[in-house]
Amino acid sequence: MSTVTSAERNSLWVMALAGFSSMVSMRMCDPMLVVLSQEFQVSTGEASRVVSAFAVAYGVLQLFYGPLGDRFGKLRVITLAALACSVFSALTSLAPNLSVLVFMRALMGAAAAGIIPLTLAWIGDQVAYDRRQETLARLMGATVSGMMVGLWFGGFAAENLGWRTAFAVVSVLFAAAALLLVRKLRRMPATAPTEASAPGLLASFGNTFKLLGNTRVRQVLTVTAIEGALVFGAMAFIPTHLHLQYDMSVVFAGTVMMLYGVGGLIYSQLARRWLGWLGGERGLVRTGASCIVLGLLTLAWTHQPVLGMLGCFATGFGFYMMHNTLQTQATQMAPHARGTAVTLFACMLFFGQSAGVLVMAQSVDQGWLPLAFSLCAVGVAALGWRIHRLVGQH
Repeated sequence: MSTVTSAERNSLWVMALAGFSSMVSMRMCDPMLVVLSQEFQVSTGEASRVVSAFAVAYGVLQLFYGPLGDRFGKLRVITLAALACSVFSALTSLAPNLSVLVFMRALMGAAAAGIIPLTLAWIGDQVAYDRRQETLARLMGATVSGMMVGLWFGGFAAENLGWRTAFAVVSVLFAAAALLLVRKLRRMPATAPTEASAPGLLASFGNTFKLLGNTRVRQVLTVTAIEGALVFGAMAFIPTHLHLQYDMSVVFAGTVMMLYGVGGLIYSQLARRWLGWLGGERGLVRTGASCIVLGLLTLAWTHQPVLGMLGCFATGFGFYMMHNTLQTQATQMAPHARGTAVTLFACMLFFGQSAGVLVMAQSVDQGWLPLAFSLCAVGVAALGWRIHRLVGQH
């Protein structure tokens, strides 16, 4: 395992900026759904296509970015992806109707797919397994911050600046990240394309199918897809639920959702200590799943705003505790093709999310969100038990 050079360490914080921007763009539409449904005169469930379109495209394109990163270099592909995100976000701000908006969101998801998963794979290449959970948690701090800012800024912009302004601002963020990455690449020696050990592009794509023949890989990918459907599917509608059940304004609901991210930040900043306090990765999974279940049930059946806030916090804290453990497992399930393996992980996560959003969209239009959140809680309890066993087999 190679050591992290000063140039690579500096690259990590720049990639963190790209990851931050990616999460802002991913999550800022959640609190916009009510406003978008009113502007385009559609139901909230139909407006949620702007969320599912991003997630589907994000998931599908993982199948391509992993092999590209393994072949041409992860930093290079991340740079091009950030640049494309800047362009597509600017175009999204000009969308004249919902159909075009959904299409542009799909393009944004397709471009953003090359940022966070390849950054995770890059960390897997550079950091030993016994320090990887902590390093990934530090990166998670940037992505969780992006999620928090996206949730707040999406609601704030929708009510005060206009949703188009939000996409224009995100375009500038991506442009800044791309520029900094270009500067880093110019200072670094040529890597993957000139290495004799780098596989051919077709061989890299072929690794995707070979990996699926590995039992361990299939197990990790299966629980990841289920996690995406249950947790991310519910998360997309928490701001809407806060607005409807707790009578919060769109802006305040987006602000309360930041507590979801605060829970993740508290975990990420103390990851090494949590690992020791809870007795390792299995303890993280037990505690994380329990917090998610408690948070979702609190959100589903209480009506006091303070309890809704606590529910958001508990759900976020538990999710990032459990999810970071899965991420760590994903970086080690196929070290010989880490870029492909980690992007397969992200692919399944966001396929699960898109399926979860589509199902939850039906429940919001029928007024069944409390029941849907409760069913998600039951599913997470069973999922936590399965992940607990899976981690124990590592």
